[in-house]
Amino acid sequence: MSSAAGPVLSIGETLIDIIATDGATSLVEARDFVALAGGAPANVAVALARLGVPSAFCGVVGADPLGERLVAELQAEGVDVSRLRQTTVAPTTIAFAWKDERGDGRFWIMRGADLDISADDADRAGISHLTALVLGSVSLAAPSSRAAVLHAVALARSHDVPVVFDVNLRPTVWSDPAEAVGLCEAVAGTSTIVKLSLDDAVGLFGEGIAATDACARILALGAPTVVLTDGARGCWYANADASDTHFIPAFSVDAIEPTGAGDAFAAAIIARAIASGWKPLQLEDVRFASAAGALATTRRGSWDGLPIPEQIEAFLAS
Repeated sequence: MSSAAGPVLSIGETLIDIIATDGATSLVEARDFVALAGGAPANVAVALARLGVPSAFCGVVGADPLGERLVAELQAEGVDVSRLRQTTVAPTTIAFAWKDERGDGRFWIMRGADLDISADDADRAGISHLTALVLGSVSLAAPSSRAAVLHAVALARSHDVPVVFDVNLRPTVWSDPAEAVGLCEAVAGTSTIVKLSLDDAVGLFGEGIAATDACARILALGAPTVVLTDGARGCWYANADASDTHFIPAFSVDAIEPTGAGDAFAAAIIARAIASGWKPLQLEDVRFASAAGALATTRRGSWDGLPIPEQIEAFLAS
């Protein structure tokens, strides 16, 4: 592992979430919305900062009011934005978010400035000095952003910087589903921790895939650790040095809105991995992350519900 003590760098998209607030289960029916800061890698960056982990973000927003808002709000959350660039090439990316019939989050992303991230951005990011690099799959869906993020992953691996891949598969941003599978599998195989949802697993491995089988397939790609979440139904985790896949039931909370819950979970896993020196995940690590994810659903939007450590510990104690 890298001996440098730099921040955890999240790379990829930050955007404005346009969230349906009227309970509609499709955009066809939705009429009321609220605009909030989001984007999975940015959500993880904020969640890490809330957990006391030095956090930075690398990406591109528009040179427009929404881009200014994202820069200011990330900075206000304690995230290092020195690697966040504004561009006149395209407007800030936006995404529509709503809940389906099961209460799970659904998203439709309208790509913009996030596509402008380049290999030069990665080269300037100081990757050799990071504590970890975090990415998702949205940035892999377009050739321009894909090249930049894969370059960042290669730099991280060459300097023994842990890579955390939070899959977040969004089918609407991919023109070729088979390409999505191949790229996600390639990145997963070079990652230190892979976090995915059961929906992600279905997108990668097909309908009917069991959680335990999906975990086994991720480990077979070469990842040392995998965590698979399924919202209010619980999560599974497995380490390559053991044969068992462990299931942890979800905590019961009065959920309001699921946007950002998976990102809170991922950040908590990263925080625990850093604290342990990147040892294999243990039950208490995943319970901590499950509590973080549950608490995140109790407030609307990606950031408002992201907990601090004291909230998580109090929740677990109760």
